[in-house]
Amino acid sequence: MSDEQHQNLAIIGHVDHGKSTLVGRLLYETGSVPEHVIEQHKEEAEEKGKGGFEFAYVMDNLAEERERGVTIDIAHQEFSTDAYDFTIVDCPGHRDFVKNMITGASQADNAVLVVAADDGVAPQTQEHVFLARTLGINELIIGINKMDLVDYEEAKYKEVVEEVKQLLKQVQFNTDDAEFIPISAFEGDNIAEESENTPWYDGNILLDALNSLEPPESPTDAPLRLPIQDVYTISGIGTVPVGRVETGILNTGDNVSFQPSDVGGEVKTVEMHHEEVPKAEPGDNVGFNVRGIGKDDIRRGDVCGPADDPPSVAETFQAQIVVMQHPSVITDGYTPVFHAHTAQVACTIESIDKKMDPASGEVAEENPDFIQSGDAAVVTVRPQKPLSIEPSSEIPELGSFAVRDMGQTIAAGKVLSVNEN
Repeated sequence: MSDEQHQNLAIIGHVDHGKSTLVGRLLYETGSVPEHVIEQHKEEAEEKGKGGFEFAYVMDNLAEERERGVTIDIAHQEFSTDAYDFTIVDCPGHRDFVKNMITGASQADNAVLVVAADDGVAPQTQEHVFLARTLGINELIIGINKMDLVDYEEAKYKEVVEEVKQLLKQVQFNTDDAEFIPISAFEGDNIAEESENTPWYDGNILLDALNSLEPPESPTDAPLRLPIQDVYTISGIGTVPVGRVETGILNTGDNVSFQPSDVGGEVKTVEMHHEEVPKAEPGDNVGFNVRGIGKDDIRRGDVCGPADDPPSVAETFQAQIVVMQHPSVITDGYTPVFHAHTAQVACTIESIDKKMDPASGEVAEENPDFIQSGDAAVVTVRPQKPLSIEPSSEIPELGSFAVRDMGQTIAAGKVLSVNEN
């Protein structure tokens, strides 16, 4: 599978601004909703005297499944254009969004920000943009949605574009390249083909903008980092750690080191889909066997890397976090569970170093006494047991984490620097 041609795409923005409708429209226009599903909707629509509403039905169905808490079949969340296979990291609820954004596999490369023309920038628009920025999304396409509700007026479009530009500037997003596309997800304007309703607009339609996104850099140039998901004992082979290559390349014959367990050896075999392969690249899920490593030497949450450039183990680390929700306030000494790659480790927030202004990214206060929901801050963290984690600027795949407590995601963040012992 060629990874260059794949993009993880986050659809972000305020809950009522039409994200689900847009997802449905993209799936519909790219033929990613199975034909029989559309046929079935068509029949229902015609029975009710609403021919031509198949699309609306696809949408209602997705919305209904979502409300019932049914996980939409993952195939529904992928669509292909001429240039890329997209997987949608869809963000129905703010909290799921954050959890999805930072749990490795679904790290989004780029995002479509949906802003309703009749409503403009809403509080969640601001939050999502700030999170996207914090979590390292590089390129934003802005869909000014619901143009049908404002009679496709150019003046209204321009007004909302200005508002969004101000917001993006506040969080240091580069607005020079940003595309602002007037769309109607419900009616289909400027999504798969140019709309006659916006003769005043001559930029890209949405699918063309998606096609011209920069391909994500392949992380093969970074050193090998392979977080371990499980460790098996297989007769005839021995100990087989299993995980997904995040960066770099795992070759048979490599000398590797597992951290923080601090053991290592030579890679004897690499297996993918029950076949031996000479090497594995980013995105590959593999099992592999290392000479001299026993079942009890390594565990889930360890990270495998080259023996001569082993994964960092943090005595402490400094991180930038965004607090999504916390029933009271967070002070020094707070010890929730940090979820980073496959590791889950209780970590103490030793000090709150700076409170940031989420709008501007500037320092709002040095050494504040506490932080609470909605705050962004730089904190120093001390893992309660060894944790392998990397600065996000060097290896982003191993530099982000979610903070959980009381059964919910409290905060999300990225690692600024690691202090090894």
